[in-house]
Amino acid sequence: MPLELFFDLVFVLALTQCTALMAHEPTWEGLCKGLLALGILWWAWVGYAWLTSVVDPEEGAVRLALIAAMAAMLVVALAIPQAFGDYGLLFAGGLAVVRIAHIVLFVIASRGDPALRASVLGLAISTALGVGIIAAASFTDGWVQGGLWLLALALDMGGPAFFGAEGWKLEPEHFAERHGLIVIIALGESIVAIGVGAEEGLTTGRVVAAVLGVFISAGLWWLYFDVVALVAARRLEHAAPGRERNEIARDSFSYLHLPMVAGIVVFAVGVKVTLADTSAELDTVPAVALCGGVALYLLALSAFKRRNIGSFNYPRLVASAVLIGLVPLLRRKRVH
Repeated sequence: MPLELFFDLVFVLALTQCTALMAHEPTWEGLCKGLLALGILWWAWVGYAWLTSVVDPEEGAVRLALIAAMAAMLVVALAIPQAFGDYGLLFAGGLAVVRIAHIVLFVIASRGDPALRASVLGLAISTALGVGIIAAASFTDGWVQGGLWLLALALDMGGPAFFGAEGWKLEPEHFAERHGLIVIIALGESIVAIGVGAEEGLTTGRVVAAVLGVFISAGLWWLYFDVVALVAARRLEHAAPGRERNEIARDSFSYLHLPMVAGIVVFAVGVKVTLADTSAELDTVPAVALCGGVALYLLALSAFKRRNIGSFNYPRLVASAVLIGLVPLLRRKRVH
């Protein structure tokens, strides 16, 4: 676990860079760029969460490979602000190193396990397609580039669903704990955004907005860890090993945690832009980020409950709709 937490520190930088990209370019295009970069990085992180269920990250050779992957992930994170510009190929190259190290370690871990080896080979195909398309996208721009990134993300994330889930192995308690920690890391990014947004000085408006931001972040933490996360972890642990457990892990954690984390990051963007000038009128995109980020989180959390318990959380669905309805009001009302 200590090395995995160390690995997560690089992912913290990646989240910060995604937030900075969207806050620096608070437009629909900037928001899409940040979310695409987050999706690509999320799937890279998820791969290592599955990997450390079958290999010991503290073992000598594995430790060295993970540190090398961390270094490559750091390069990827540093390239994010210009991933759709001058650093596109650098982003793709660093990502290739991160993903190749992941596949190589999985291939080694699958020796003597034909089912796991077949799943790893399927993952290698979708990984190669995704990384290759990202590299090709670095030679394009505009809507073509964005479309290629979206295609790469869809093919990469769709691989495990297409090739089946029977062969994977995982440790349920460890796997659930890893995803819970990454939610805390994302919430930490929202707190960092408050600090960055208020760095121009403390006014009454900034203090009030900062306190409200902390309460909202605490509420998001509470909603996840109070009941839902515990139930999901228990469901994963009690599921039959093999296809049933793996599909629950894939859907509940690998897939549905992405919109949760994305919602937190988008909310952080809204907070950062709002705190920069609490007296100015809030533009449409930052207003959507502020309310829509929380709404996205609540929708994903409700879907998370649906996947594990079989029912939606209707109050959260209503709250999501109310938050979206508040966007026009936020464009006119600011904290002074």
